[in-house]
Amino acid sequence: MTRDREIPDPWPTSKSSPGQPNRKRKKSDSEALANPRTSAAKRPLVPPKIAREGRPTIANLQQELPPPEPQQLATAEELPPSPSKWHWRNFKTDLRFWAILIVLIFSGVGLTAVALLLKLPTVPNCPATFWPTASASMRLYCAQLAGNKQTAENLLQAIALVQDLPADHPLRPEINRQIEEWSQDILKIGDEKFQVGQLDEAINIARRIPNGVSAQKLVEQRIERWKTIWAQGQSIFAKTEEQLRQSNWVQAFREAVKMTSVENKYWAITKYDQLTKLIQIAKIASAQLDKAHELSKSDSIDDILAAIKQAEKISSQSYAYKEAQKLIAECGKKLLKIAEYRLEQRNGKGVLEVAEKIPPSVKLESQKNDLINLGNALTQATSGTISSLEEAIASAQKVSSSRPLGAKGQQLISRWQREVQDITQLERARTFANSGLVPDLRSAIAEAKEIPSGNPRYSEARAEINRWTRQAETIEDQPYLDRATQIANFGGQPSLQEAIQEASRIAPGRALYKQAQEKIGQWTDTLQRQQDQPFLDQARTLASGGNIPSAIAAAQQIRSGRALYREAQSDIETWQAEIRGQQRLQEAYQTASAGTPEAFSAAIRVARQVPSSSSARADARTMVNRWSNQLLSIAQDRSSYNIREAIGIAKMIPSSADAYEAAQTQIQSWQNILEPPPPPVSEPLPSAIDTQ
Repeated sequence: MTRDREIPDPWPTSKSSPGQPNRKRKKSDSEALANPRTSAAKRPLVPPKIAREGRPTIANLQQELPPPEPQQLATAEELPPSPSKWHWRNFKTDLRFWAILIVLIFSGVGLTAVALLLKLPTVPNCPATFWPTASASMRLYCAQLAGNKQTAENLLQAIALVQDLPADHPLRPEINRQIEEWSQDILKIGDEKFQVGQLDEAINIARRIPNGVSAQKLVEQRIERWKTIWAQGQSIFAKTEEQLRQSNWVQAFREAVKMTSVENKYWAITKYDQLTKLIQIAKIASAQLDKAHELSKSDSIDDILAAIKQAEKISSQSYAYKEAQKLIAECGKKLLKIAEYRLEQRNGKGVLEVAEKIPPSVKLESQKNDLINLGNALTQATSGTISSLEEAIASAQKVSSSRPLGAKGQQLISRWQREVQDITQLERARTFANSGLVPDLRSAIAEAKEIPSGNPRYSEARAEINRWTRQAETIEDQPYLDRATQIANFGGQPSLQEAIQEASRIAPGRALYKQAQEKIGQWTDTLQRQQDQPFLDQARTLASGGNIPSAIAAAQQIRSGRALYREAQSDIETWQAEIRGQQRLQEAYQTASAGTPEAFSAAIRVARQVPSSSSARADARTMVNRWSNQLLSIAQDRSSYNIREAIGIAKMIPSSADAYEAAQTQIQSWQNILEPPPPPVSEPLPSAIDTQ
C-alpha cells in the first residue's frame, strides 16, 4: 500500500527560485534515499531533468557546491618573515609547512568532489508545474507524492493527474497499477468513515472514484453493503426503542444485544452503549413516572407539586420524557383550575397560595403572574375601603384583557368600581340616619335604595334599610303599644278588650307587630279565662255531685280555640270514661248472671274493657278475680267425669287473674292423666355369656 511510503513531499507552500534550492526538501530527499523500507518499486521515478541529462558531471556538481567559507586571517605573530629576511636555516621548516598545506588543499578538493558526486539533483516543484506541458514522468511523480498523503482529496487528485494519459504510453502499466491502488485506498477511507458512523460521507467519497477505473465496479457493491449493514443497525435500534416505549426492559435488552453482531463499529459499540444507557434511564424514569402519576390523582396541592417534582427528574434522553412533560403540563392545568376556583370564591389568599407554588417547568409563567396579580387584588379589596378598592383595581388592571384571565379581571374591576360608588352612596345615607329622626331615617332609606340589586354592596344596603326601617317604625308604633299596656293594667274585661283594640293598630310586617301580637295573646287569654271559667266551675261542681251528663253539657259550652277549651275537653273525656266504665261493669254483671262457664268468661271480657281512669275499674278487677275463681271451681268439679271439658273451662281464666297460676297447674295435671308419659327405657342386664 502507498500508505507505508516515505517519499518526501516536494510541494512547498511558496514558490522557490531555481537558484536557491530548498534545504529542507533536500534533507527529506536524502532521508528517503537512506530509508531501507523504501523499495525501488514504490520510490518516485527519476525526475525528468536527471533522466534527460544522465549522471551529473564534475562541472555540474561544482555548480551545486556552496561557496567556500572564508578562512580566518593569521595574526601578526604568525605571519612568516618577509623573503628578504628569510634564512636558509629555516628552509627545512618552511618545506614541512608547504607540504602540509598542499596535502590539506588536495584533501579539501577531493572531499568537495565526492560531495558533489553524491549530491542529488533538485526535486521538481509540483505545485508550480504547468500541467498541459508536463511530461508523463512528472505527472506520475507528482501523483505519487499526492497519493502518499492518504486523504480522499489527494488520492482523487493523484488519479486525475495521470488518468488522461494515452493508453499506449510506456508508463501506462505503472499508472494503471497506481490508479487501482489509489482507488482501493479511497474505498478504504470510505469504509473508515462508515465504521465511525459517517455513512453519507463514506458514500460520497466512494462515488467520487472516476469512471473507467477497474475499482469502479466495487463502488456500488461496497455502498450496497454499507447500506445493508446500516439498515440492520437501524432496525435493531428501532425495535429496542419500541420495547422501551412499552416498558419491556428484558426484551429491550435482548434486542440491544443483537447490535453487537452488526458489522459496524458505530452500531456495535457506540449505539449499543447508547441503548444500554437508554434502557437504564428508561427503567428509572418509568418508576419515577408511575409515582408521579399516582401523586397527580390527588386533589391536594402538595401532592400535585410532588408529582411535578417526580416528573422533572426524568431525563430528556428517556423515552418517558415526553409523557413526563405531558404529565407536568396536566398537573399545571390542575393547579390552575384550583387557583381559578378559589378566584371564583374571591379567596385572594387561597389564589396566592397556589399561584406562588406553580413551578417554572409547567410553562405557565404568564398565567401564574396573572393569578398573583388577581390574588393580590382580592386580598387588597377585603378591607372594603375606597382606597383599598382602588389599589385592588390597579392590581387587576395589570392583567391584560386579551389574557385567559382577562375577562375575570375586568369583571372584578367592574365590581370594585361599582362597590366604590356603593360605599359613597351608603356613607351619604348613613349621614342622614345619624340624627335618628323619622324623616331623616326615611331619607336614608331612600338613598340606600338607589343601590341596584346586582351591586356588591346591595346586601349591606338592604341590611341598613331594614335597620333604619325598624328604627322608624318603632318610633312610630311604640306609643300605641305603651298606651295599650297602660289600659290592660287596669284589669277587667272592658279594659282588656280596649287594650287589645289599641295594640291591633300596629299592622303586620312592622317592627313592633310581633311584640304587639304577644301582648294581644296574653290579654286575650286573660279575657277568655274570665269569660269561660264560670262554665268550667259549674261543670266540675255537677260532676262531683254525680251528675256527670249535666257536667259534660256545662263544659261543652266552652268553644274550640278559647283559652280553657283544652282543659274543659280533658275533664269531659274523664267524665265520659267514667260513664263508659259504669256501663261496662253493669253489662258484665248482667252477663255473669247466667252462672255458666261461658257467661263467666264473657263477663270477664266485658269487665276488662272498663277504662283505667274510671272509678269502676277497681270493682271490675275484683269481679274478674271472683269470676275466675268460680271458673276454676267449675273445672275441678267437671274433672271428676270429663277431664277434657275441665281443661277447656280452666283455659278461660285470663292471665291477669289471681287464679291463673293454679289453673295452669291443674291443666297440666289433667293433661298428664289423658296422655301419660312413656315409661323410661332400662338397659338390659348382661347375660352369663357376656360376663365370661
